[in-house]
Amino acid sequence: MEQRNIALRLSYTGTAYHGWQVQKNAVTVAETLEKALSSVVCHPVKLTGAGRTDAGVHAQVYVANFRTTSGIPVERLPLAVNTRLPDDISVFKATVVPGGFNAISSCRKKEYTYKIYNSRIRDPFFVNRVWFYPKPLDEEIMARAAAQFVGTHDFAAVRSVGTETRTTVRTVHYFDIERRGDVIDCRVCADGFLYNMVRAMVGTCIYAAEGKLEPAEIPAILESRNRTLAGPTAPPDGLYMTNLWYDEDVL
Repeated sequence: MEQRNIALRLSYTGTAYHGWQVQKNAVTVAETLEKALSSVVCHPVKLTGAGRTDAGVHAQVYVANFRTTSGIPVERLPLAVNTRLPDDISVFKATVVPGGFNAISSCRKKEYTYKIYNSRIRDPFFVNRVWFYPKPLDEEIMARAAAQFVGTHDFAAVRSVGTETRTTVRTVHYFDIERRGDVIDCRVCADGFLYNMVRAMVGTCIYAAEGKLEPAEIPAILESRNRTLAGPTAPPDGLYMTNLWYDEDVL
C-alpha cells in the first residue's frame, strides 16, 4: 500500500494538557492523538500540527497531518480515532492531501480569539475557559490599543523568550475587540505568531484600559523591542485557536 498524507481537522480543550507539542514528561494533545491514531492504522504515527499551543490553551479549529500506509478509508478515520480519544479531543474531518502538504508551513494565516469574562462575580461554567477579570474594562480603549498592532511590525516587545525564530517580524491582519454582555472577545489574525504574542498583546490592551499606558504609545513600544514596556502575558485559559487558512480543502 502506498503512503498517503492525511490532514485532520480537530478541536480540543487544553485544560488537561501541557500544550500541543509532544514532551518527555508531560501529557500533550499530540501524544494523545498519536497513540489513538497508531492503534487505528496499526503503525507508529508522527503528527505535524498547525502550531504550538501552550499548556491550558484551547483549539476550536486545529489541523494536523500524518503519513500512513494504512488503507482505512478517510471518511471512516474520524469515528475510528474518536472512539480511542478522551472526551476533550475530537477529530471532525480527515482529508487525503498532496505529499507536500504540511499543517504548519502550508498554513497562510491563523486566527486566535482571547476571551475575557469581565464581571465582578465569576461564572463556574467558564472556569478554565476564560480569563476571569473582575475589574471594569473599557472595551473601546482596548480596541483603540488593539488597532495599533495591525500591520507589519517587529513584535519582539510582545513575545516571551522561548522558541527561537529567524525573525520577529509578523503581519497582523486584524485585531478586533468586541464585548457581548460580560464576555470580551479579542480576535486577532496574522501570518504567524511568536511565543505568547497574543497573550502579551491582550495584556497590553488591558494595561491601556486600566490607564497604565496610552494606546498611542504602542508603536514606540513595538519599536523598542523591549518586552518590559508592554503589558503582562494574559493567562492561557482564555486563548483559543479559532481559524486557519489553507489552499487545500482541509477545514
